[in-house]
Amino acid sequence: MGLDMYLTRRIYVQNWSFQNEDEKHTIIVKKGGKVRTDIDPSRIAYIEEAVAYWRKANAIHRWFVENVQGGVDDCKRYYVSRKQLKQLVDVCKEVLNSVNKGTKKLGTVAQKQIAEKILPTASGFFFGSTDYDQSYLNDLRYTVKTIEPLLDEKEGDYEYHSSW
Repeated sequence: MGLDMYLTRRIYVQNWSFQNEDEKHTIIVKKGGKVRTDIDPSRIAYIEEAVAYWRKANAIHRWFVENVQGGVDDCKRYYVSRKQLKQLVDVCKEVLNSVNKGTKKLGTVAQKQIAEKILPTASGFFFGSTDYDQSYLNDLRYTVKTIEPLLDEKEGDYEYHSSW
């Protein structure tokens, strides 16, 4: 058990008779190379992509709870705007920029205090370590690397949810 965190993107793909052919999506669902006949592509309204997954990245989870979920940590799905995703990337970059460039670690007390102020960890029964260490920094690097490219995507809505 542990804190599992997911960011998904839902894209509307429903086809309608009034659409031009160049506006319609072609949806084919295969399993083992064979088309699934038990799924009707004309009834598919959304495609959901799993765009990010974190495990026990409690500082990132805390950020979502405070900035997206209104302080309620209830494992439900929450809409995340692109503006909020940009804010998360910026916060992660701010902490990473405060890190000693030579060692790429949170080496000084001042650096740890900056991290604790800007993007604090959160404790919980299955939330993992609350240390400001290499694992914490790796979570921030992953977040920037994974979410920053999403900011340029034009279609889709993002949702965050967690389980623990």
